[in-house]
Amino acid sequence: VNQICIAGLLQGLSEALEFGKRSGLNLELVLETISKGAAGSWQMANRGSTMIRNEFDFGFAVDWMRKDLGIVMEEANRLQTSVEVTRLIDSYYKEIQEQGGGRWDTSSLITRLAADSS
Repeated sequence: VNQICIAGLLQGLSEALEFGKRSGLNLELVLETISKGAAGSWQMANRGSTMIRNEFDFGFAVDWMRKDLGIVMEEANRLQTSVEVTRLIDSYYKEIQEQGGGRWDTSSLITRLAADSS
């Protein structure tokens, strides 16, 4: 259950930061502002700044997240329940693994979005 929440949260945070970056906003100020409201989270407080700096050589590895999400998806199939967003984000983590990021922190989801702008 935790990994479903974390995957969705990190994808949302990644999209928000990339949106802010492309809008020309000061991302540190964005984090400072939104962290005080309903969007605030442990991930934002502890990974937001490192996401902005593209630092991912620490934390909970993408490889481990994919293992856990695989278990979630198997169990969801057994329970006949939908985890569509989780499946989508797992496919994003697979892309990161294929780019050599298996040991990167799960916050590395943002790298996919930055690559889209190149």
